[in-house]
Amino acid sequence: MSQEETLPHDISPDLSYNLKRIQDTFAACNDLTILPWSYGTELERTAFSVYFTTLINTKNINFMKESLQDLVTHEIGPATSIIHENVVNFFSKNGVSAQSASLLDSFDQSVQHILSGNLVIFFDQWNKALSYNVFELEQRKVTEPVTEPVVQGPHVSTIEDLDTNIGLIRNLLRSPRLKFEYLTAGEESQRRITYSYLDGAVNPETLTEFKRRISDIDREEILETSYLEEWIGESKYSLFPQVRYTERPDTAIASLLDGKIIVMVNGTPTILICPVDFFEFFVTSEDYYHRTIFSSLIRLLRIGAFCIAISLPSIYIALSTFHSELIPTILLLAILDTREGIPFPAFVEALIMEFFFELLREAGIRLPRPIGSAVSIVGALVIGQAAIQAKIASPVMVIIVSLTGIASFALPQYSMAITIRIIRFPLMILAATFGGLGIMLGFLLAFLHITCLRSLGQPYLTPLAPLEINQLRDVLIVVSRKILLHSPRNHHLHKKTAERKKAN
Repeated sequence: MSQEETLPHDISPDLSYNLKRIQDTFAACNDLTILPWSYGTELERTAFSVYFTTLINTKNINFMKESLQDLVTHEIGPATSIIHENVVNFFSKNGVSAQSASLLDSFDQSVQHILSGNLVIFFDQWNKALSYNVFELEQRKVTEPVTEPVVQGPHVSTIEDLDTNIGLIRNLLRSPRLKFEYLTAGEESQRRITYSYLDGAVNPETLTEFKRRISDIDREEILETSYLEEWIGESKYSLFPQVRYTERPDTAIASLLDGKIIVMVNGTPTILICPVDFFEFFVTSEDYYHRTIFSSLIRLLRIGAFCIAISLPSIYIALSTFHSELIPTILLLAILDTREGIPFPAFVEALIMEFFFELLREAGIRLPRPIGSAVSIVGALVIGQAAIQAKIASPVMVIIVSLTGIASFALPQYSMAITIRIIRFPLMILAATFGGLGIMLGFLLAFLHITCLRSLGQPYLTPLAPLEINQLRDVLIVVSRKILLHSPRNHHLHKKTAERKKAN
């Protein structure tokens, strides 16, 4: 095939033409290295290898020599006895080589291999190229989870390398039914994405719906796992999260055994889990590493913290503004005494303190870790004391806001904590406007919303709505391990096992 007959996406037999295309494609890429080679009788045959020095280990062996070494019987020499036909015949028929090479058919494929950290070798008079995987980039080591620390249990976290994360999960769940399917997203970033499920445990209808929703992301620039939430989520504008995230391999494995689907993206340690229900946001992996009674009490404590974080300021506003007769007389007098001289109503007072608390929380997150916590603590003490002395806020309001913030920190999922922080303000407005009736109205609207909400077709309030008695064993409390591991978890797997035993 001549140069004129070469299709735009094909590799040309003309080596100089291929070299020019490589130079044009990677113009101004100063970290690209192109090395010319000569081989054969009187070294009349030519080739060149191309790679990015920033993506490979420069101490790697000479892959051009390794490619030709398998074609000769001697170990040392200039490879002058090799003819062009030997090279084409050997690699076209996948000959056994010391280094495994991939045979590339198109120029676009060669470009992607180079960008992926491979070393690609082009030969003259051959419309194919050889690719060697020599990618080696400095990666963060597997360490303890930062966002999900535990006292008891595995202290292993995922990292930014997709292959390492898959290996962590494969090592802990050694089953041939564990499936990993790959796809690539983004015309520029070419980001590798994988989703995993346990065949026999996942609901086939849920898996089909998941595949349908992510079928059109190949052109989207997906840089982080959370980007996929808008494609997977049922309601894009709902305040309640419809997927959850983790950095713990044991949490991902437990979700796979429950019939969930997990998604990972190269370049981020975050694992996306779907579908989810409302009660999963109060569960941590450590719940299953302690005794049942202790884990159940801690989970009930989290649910209580959720109620405090979402409603305590609004309840205080409603009681102090509309329903003071419900407060015991001695407590009411104490509250009135602390509010003496405060120029703002309870709602404005709460709004000011909540604003400053959220500001301190955000500042503590964004500041460098060594000083972030110190700034948050000192800032809270200074602002709280100054607000009391300046008669901007009462001591009771400072206590209310502090308890609300502490309760929100008790929630294991950051996405649900953000939801609480947002919903708290509309509830405060309703409480300041309608009192207790406004709080009831707000909770009713929120309950109606999450009742109608779905995650990949699964009801968000399952197993309460619709009610499934058998699956309530891991919602509000944690039952015995012997019961939990058989129902409801793994019920699909147990069904498959029973069918196989019956068939045998």
